[in-house]
Amino acid sequence: MYSQNDLDEAVAAGAISAETANAFRGFVETQRSLPGVDEEHFRLITGFNDIFVSIASAILLFAVAWIGQSLGQSLNFMVGGDGPSPLAPLFVAATAWCLALFFTARRRMALPSILLLLAFVGAVFAGTGILLAMMVGEPPQAQQALVAGIVGAAAGAVAAAAAWLHWKRFRVPITVAAGAAAVAAIVVGLLVAALGDIPNLKDYVLGFVLLLGIGVFLFAMRWDSSDPARVTRRSDVAFWLHLLAAPMIVHPVFTLLRLNDGTATVSEGLVVILLYVVLGITALAIDRRALLVSALAYVLYALSELLKQVGAVELNIALTALVIGSALLLLSAFWHQARSMVVERLPANLRTKLPNLNRVAAIPEPAA
Repeated sequence: MYSQNDLDEAVAAGAISAETANAFRGFVETQRSLPGVDEEHFRLITGFNDIFVSIASAILLFAVAWIGQSLGQSLNFMVGGDGPSPLAPLFVAATAWCLALFFTARRRMALPSILLLLAFVGAVFAGTGILLAMMVGEPPQAQQALVAGIVGAAAGAVAAAAAWLHWKRFRVPITVAAGAAAVAAIVVGLLVAALGDIPNLKDYVLGFVLLLGIGVFLFAMRWDSSDPARVTRRSDVAFWLHLLAAPMIVHPVFTLLRLNDGTATVSEGLVVILLYVVLGITALAIDRRALLVSALAYVLYALSELLKQVGAVELNIALTALVIGSALLLLSAFWHQARSMVVERLPANLRTKLPNLNRVAAIPEPAA
C-alpha cells in the first residue's frame, strides 16, 4: 500500500515524474468512480506488520514503565513516598525515541510511528509533571490551584519542546497536533494558576478550551489551505489537527449549554440536533468528518431523550441508532454531492481556501 506522501517523496527523489504520479492518482480515482477529494487520506496501517509491531511496542513500553516504577520505589524516588515515580515515564520516553529511530526513521511504519510519538510526548509531559510535583511537595489548600496550574503549564512547555524535537527528527504528521495539545496545556495551566480556586472555575476553563479549540481549528485550516489538492504531508498534519480541535470545540459548547447534564428536555434535544446540523455543514465545507464524529455521542443522547419524550422508551436506543446510522451512511454515500451544494454557495474568496471539489491536482513541493 502506498500513501500520498510516498508518491511525493518518490517524485522528489526522481524515482518517478510528477506526470506519472498524477496519472496514477487519476487512474485510482477513476477505478473508484469517485473524486479523490471525497477521501480523507491519512496513513494509518501499511500492513498487518504495523499492528504486530504496535502490539509488541505497547508491551515493551508497559514493561519499561513497570521497571521504572519499581526502581523508583526501591530508591524512594516517588511522589509522596508511595505515588508515581518520574523514572517510569522517563524510561518510556527514552524507549519510544529509540524504537522510533528504527520503525519510524528507517522502516517508516505508520501505526507504530503514531503510537511511539504519543508515548514519547505523553511520557515527557507526565514525567515532567511528576518530577515537579515531587520538588514542590504538598501545597497549602489555598494554593493548590496555583501550584497545579504552574506544574501543568511547565509540563506542557517541556512536552511542546519534546514534540518539536520529534518533528525535526522524524516528521510524523500527528506530531504537530501533539505539540498543539501541549501548548493548549500551557495556556490552560496558566489560566488555572491565574484564576485560582474560584467558583465556576470549570466553566471558565471550558470557555477557554473552546477558544483554544477554535484556534487549533484555524491552524488546521492554514495547513489545509496550503494543500487544497490534499496530496502532501500537509494534509495529514491538518487531519490530526482537526481531530484535536473537534473535541475541544464540541465538548465545551455542549457542556456550557448544559445539554449533557442528564436532564435534557425536548427543546434542548432540538438544540443539540440543530447544532449537529451546523457542524455537519461545516464538516462538508472543509471536507473533514472529525467534527461529526466528535459530536456523535451528544446527538445520540439528545435524540434518544427526544424519543423517550414521545413514548418510545423501550426502543429509543435502537431507533436512535437506526436514524443516526442511516443518516450518516447516506451522507457518506452522497458526500461529494452534498459538499458541492454547500461549497458552491460560499463566497469565491472563501472557496479558494477550501479543498478542491474536483481535481487531479499537480503535485506541490513536498512539505518540509
